[in-house]
Amino acid sequence: MRKPVTLSKSRARQIWLRAQRLDTPAPFGDGPQATRAAIEHLGYVQIDTINVIERCHHHILFTRIPGYQRAHLRQAQSIDKAVFEYWTHALAYVPVSDFRFHVPEMKRHRKEPHRWFAKDGEQEYRRVLQLVRNEGALTIRDIDDDVLVEKDHPWASRKPSKAALQLGFYNGVLTISERTGMLKTYELATRHFGWDKLPRPATESQVLNHLLDRALRAQGIVGLQSILHTHARIRPALKALIEARVKRRRLVPVALEGAEKAELWAASPTLEENIDPGAPLVHILSPFDPLVIQRKRLGLFFGYDHIFEAYVPKEKRRFGYFTLPVLIGDEIVAAIDLKTDRTAGKLLIQNWTWVGQGNRTQHQAAIEEALGRFEAFQLAR
Repeated sequence: MRKPVTLSKSRARQIWLRAQRLDTPAPFGDGPQATRAAIEHLGYVQIDTINVIERCHHHILFTRIPGYQRAHLRQAQSIDKAVFEYWTHALAYVPVSDFRFHVPEMKRHRKEPHRWFAKDGEQEYRRVLQLVRNEGALTIRDIDDDVLVEKDHPWASRKPSKAALQLGFYNGVLTISERTGMLKTYELATRHFGWDKLPRPATESQVLNHLLDRALRAQGIVGLQSILHTHARIRPALKALIEARVKRRRLVPVALEGAEKAELWAASPTLEENIDPGAPLVHILSPFDPLVIQRKRLGLFFGYDHIFEAYVPKEKRRFGYFTLPVLIGDEIVAAIDLKTDRTAGKLLIQNWTWVGQGNRTQHQAAIEEALGRFEAFQLAR
């Protein structure tokens, strides 16, 4: 085994921020093409239903594209057809160029549908597919002849057709051709993309290499958990791939000062890159941002433990219901609980907590300026 390269946590943060494109103003340019470029670089942008402030997929893109407009994401999905929705560690926007890496998972869903879908019956699934084939793309609201059933899960629907649409989505027969808020329009995947058939599925080896390369591109320094997130079943094969790359000198083990036991790797050019941090940028981050969503990794690199308190009882919350970490340069300095009052046209500060080295004298003015830009984005339509 090669001797690890020791990095300070400050240097490791700089590498991760450079990989996430959070250390440069407008790293992807502007206009609709910037949205496509951002998703292709990051590999995925998470989707979530919570809209206390702007939903996270728009928020994540705004963080990296100062001139971002919501219509740009619609163009990428529905007009340019450069991105599609599928499951990574959660529901996310993914580059269409990566579609073949998801086909093996789609095939698994066809053979072994999740227990939520198995009970809904082949007959209902075939009926809904025939509706889409005959009538074109549709939403759940377009199906009004369901015989409603009792819900057996908080996220379930009383409409059997919703489960059928979701099953078609997970097994790749259907895709989401358009999204309006949380209302999804389903279309045959082949018809939407203009394909005769789905792309040829990537091999297991190709999927492993894709996951590793995607993480190296978007994280700079990677660990098994940060690469896989929720793909634990392929952990042994991924570890073998990493070891093979280390042996061929394509990857270098990394030891983080103060956390030397953490197994981390990076490509040599990444470690050798001269990073000039420049003027510290201010980012109000979504709790679902790729920098934040892996909480243990965030704590390891930044010394900040983010807790998503929307699911914490009110009396036990420390920071607030929907707290957003505030990044200045390579330090998280505050955690601010925000809410957008769209009727009044205001961004409300519910709670403001200084963390780490954050303090009012050094940081408040810069954060308030960033909050002004963030409010303008929240309220723009």
